[in-house]
Amino acid sequence: MIEYENLALANKVFFEEYTGAFATTLERGWYILGEQVKEFEKEYAAYLGVKHCIGVASGLDALYLALRAFNFSPGDEVIVPSNTYIATILSILQAGLVPVLVEPLIDTYNIDPAKIEEKITSKTRAIMVVHLYGKPCDMAPIMQIKEKYSLKLVEDCAQSHGATYHGKVTGTYGEFGAFSFYPTKNLGALGDAGAIVTNDDDLAIAIRRLRNYGSDVKYYNKLIGVNSRLDEFQAAFLRIKLRKLDEINAQKRRLAALYFEGLDNRFIKPVIQDSVYDVFHIFNIRYSRRDELRAYLLENGVKTEIHYPVAPHHQEAMQGVLANGSYPLSEAIHSTTLSLPLSFAHTEADIACVIEVVNSFPEK
Repeated sequence: MIEYENLALANKVFFEEYTGAFATTLERGWYILGEQVKEFEKEYAAYLGVKHCIGVASGLDALYLALRAFNFSPGDEVIVPSNTYIATILSILQAGLVPVLVEPLIDTYNIDPAKIEEKITSKTRAIMVVHLYGKPCDMAPIMQIKEKYSLKLVEDCAQSHGATYHGKVTGTYGEFGAFSFYPTKNLGALGDAGAIVTNDDDLAIAIRRLRNYGSDVKYYNKLIGVNSRLDEFQAAFLRIKLRKLDEINAQKRRLAALYFEGLDNRFIKPVIQDSVYDVFHIFNIRYSRRDELRAYLLENGVKTEIHYPVAPHHQEAMQGVLANGSYPLSEAIHSTTLSLPLSFAHTEADIACVIEVVNSFPEK
């Protein structure tokens, strides 16, 4: 059986260093906002080429706190892709704001810049782009719209660690880049973790306060904040894995190239673009008989996932919350997408086997 993801195997190369870092941190006796967090924040900021990195508890918190830092008014609107993971939309709702859905491009699955302006109103305050599956959005026209309408920009980089658009790394275009370090990510921790990056000194101060009860100094609170802090152990693990991030991304790109070369053309593969460095957090294909294909693969020893089976506007929790609208492209993606095995732990032999099984799926 070829697993979709085996986190123990993917992290095995780091076990010895993890064990040492755990022991060092344990013995130090400082477990919240200590040296490991400070050093990871410095190192990840340097990796991305930004001034500030602020560790938080999760990717969702990173998005939410970014929006909180802008001090928008309740009911202000935020543009967001209609096919994103629910966390992106939840962050907007939790900040007391209104998500406004915009359809994606059918080939990249990222927000369609040409459809953004028609959704802008007098209440629009920000655009939240999502570099879905590890492929950067088309940032040039998005930045033009941002400047034209004086909007804020938050990048959801939960799946795009190290990805670049025209050589510029994701997370460095907007006021904020928000990262998740969920264990399956290319830069994954061993639990929930996240970070916010920015080049704005004042916004960085606001985020550091917000994540820690609204406080700069213990027991003195300037803002109504939350408890959302990257812990010392996860920071220690992330420092170790960060040193291998480029290698992880390169490995996933090598395996993705095998899929591009070997899969039958009846399966819709991700688009290849010279302008982007795609890090393939997820390698998805689309196929009209997706559910039949998935069952066939499982029967023949290949596990897969669906990212994501339900469009946000169809989620039970979103009924009566999101504005009514038609999102046919989003629905087409959610009903046909299938994620194939592609991780740091997989080998070329694994991918060759998956290709063979996928291509053997019988036509009707």
